[in-house]
Amino acid sequence: MSHLRKQRGGEPKPCESLAEPHTGTASHLRRQRGSGAFALLTLALSTIALAGGGVAVRAVTANAEAAPKNVVEYWIAAVPVNWNVAPNEHNAIEHEEFTPAQTTFRTVVYRQFTKDFAKPIPNVEGNRGIQGPLIKARVGDTILVHFRNLDTAFNRPHSMHFHGVEYRMGSDGSYIPGFSGPGANVKPGQDFTYRLVAGPDSAGVWPYHDHSPSMMDSIEGGLYGALSILGSNEKAPDHEFVVFLESHLGFMTIDGRAFVGNTPVFRAKVGDTVQWDVLTLGDDFHTFHVHAHRWHTPDGAVRDTQTIGPAESYKIRWVEDDPGTWLYHCHVESHMMNGMIGIYRVSA
Repeated sequence: MSHLRKQRGGEPKPCESLAEPHTGTASHLRRQRGSGAFALLTLALSTIALAGGGVAVRAVTANAEAAPKNVVEYWIAAVPVNWNVAPNEHNAIEHEEFTPAQTTFRTVVYRQFTKDFAKPIPNVEGNRGIQGPLIKARVGDTILVHFRNLDTAFNRPHSMHFHGVEYRMGSDGSYIPGFSGPGANVKPGQDFTYRLVAGPDSAGVWPYHDHSPSMMDSIEGGLYGALSILGSNEKAPDHEFVVFLESHLGFMTIDGRAFVGNTPVFRAKVGDTVQWDVLTLGDDFHTFHVHAHRWHTPDGAVRDTQTIGPAESYKIRWVEDDPGTWLYHCHVESHMMNGMIGIYRVSA
């Protein structure tokens, strides 16, 4: 597929690009004790009815039964942190000032560890923020995610529910009273291993998040992350940028941060293949935009803004060819002005 980038004073020039949409369920919402809670209950009851009637929901195929070609393992824990949405306490564009009491909260997040939870591993460049580690695999891989609940702040149960991959019901991670197993309700101090398969239709970018009885509070608090699945012969990009569009403490955030100077600064150089993993949870719809850049969608349309709704995710690629310091942001104006804006720097 070709990619289009802006060209001053002329027609757009083609570059390599890929933009792939993935839509999740509409049940992954921030806490709203009205329609959101009712939707979650309806989903659970519908699933129970299907199970009782002998109808199988497609979560696993024959690929999950075959001997694994390659096994990828992650050790991930839910850990308490104090999170500051705007560490510099400043909105550089609007010249607003904030206090730590306005921008800091206690929460639980996913964090990666070395084997057997020996020591924590910080999120890598391109994925620094409130979200969990970027889980990477390739079509055909079996993914083992060893999860430990270390929530000593609220002592709540937690889980991990994964979009876009195949698994048996025991690895679904979503709490259904009377039906789900221990992987959907991991108590503090307990462990569970999720077994996933990256099937032929798993290539792309997908969210994962808590789906335990604590789901509503957990997602609102930042207990989510992303999976990035390459095609069987697909080349990895030079840079991969994770952009989670969410809201925390009333601010519109990118990876849990609000306003230029706090949101992630992504970097690349001319000639690099860059990939943007754009995801959202919560209640809101957003429009992702990078200044001076355009791309082709799978149906061939040229875009410079991508609309994204709750639990949707997009993978967008291009080969960088224009140095500069560019803005990236949500183009819902009120969201941008309330924090959902950052900087992308391209060197020659």
